[in-house]
Amino acid sequence: MSQLSVIILCGQSPRHLYFANQLSKACLPLAIVQEGGHDAPIKKIIGLLLNPAKFRNKVWRWLRDRKRYTGNKEAQFFFGADTPTLDREDIKVVVPHINHPSVSDIVDQYAPDLILVFGTSLIKGDLLAKGRLGMINLHGGLSPEYRGADCTFWALYNQEPEKVGCTIHYINAGIDTGNIIAHVSPEIKETDDELTLFWRAVHHSVDTFVELLDRLEKGEVFGVKQTDKGSLYQVKDRSLQHERKLDGLLCNGLLKNLNLGKRVSWFKP
Repeated sequence: MSQLSVIILCGQSPRHLYFANQLSKACLPLAIVQEGGHDAPIKKIIGLLLNPAKFRNKVWRWLRDRKRYTGNKEAQFFFGADTPTLDREDIKVVVPHINHPSVSDIVDQYAPDLILVFGTSLIKGDLLAKGRLGMINLHGGLSPEYRGADCTFWALYNQEPEKVGCTIHYINAGIDTGNIIAHVSPEIKETDDELTLFWRAVHHSVDTFVELLDRLEKGEVFGVKQTDKGSLYQVKDRSLQHERKLDGLLCNGLLKNLNLGKRVSWFKP
């Protein structure tokens, strides 16, 4: 187990709880800060109400995700028959959003070696400069080619299943543009869909994250600058038309006979 002290910033979905639990066992966690998402700016809400098309798209995405995640499939993938829970409830702090002033206060109070991030909104401001050894993120796509949201979906949509995976990287002010530490690509099975591939990539990436903590403690240096701008995908880019095309591609054998196992690439200067 690594003796590095960490603060974990994450969301509240089963995959985020799994990330926090596994890393808490692998190092010295000081606090687990979860983004609650209960402090939506009034201007943002008014903007949605004044823009009917944008409001309809927001509602459609909400209904789509409710349908996709029905049956607690994510919880079963990461926790089996157990109820998804946070092992270290004693150090949990829930904040309205990740850039809330209380988050910086917590980090200043504990002065961790590292800040580990998965599943939060974009981090901004003074928080970016905190952590003795920096701030490291788990991103659900292979940067720089797949940055932003729904990257597993877009890799499949673009008929590039070999480019499904996650990036472990240092965080900077951009969107998934910090120095790359590792690319982690999952085993691909013919029966997979977008969600099972994404979840397996996260599962593999957590194992790689645990290994990274041990290697950082031993003094290894990681991180290579992203020289290619790549592509940035946003939540709003994904439409029903895109969904239907991917369904057709998967039905027509997009994942057949790939024979791709777990792949990890480390990036050292």
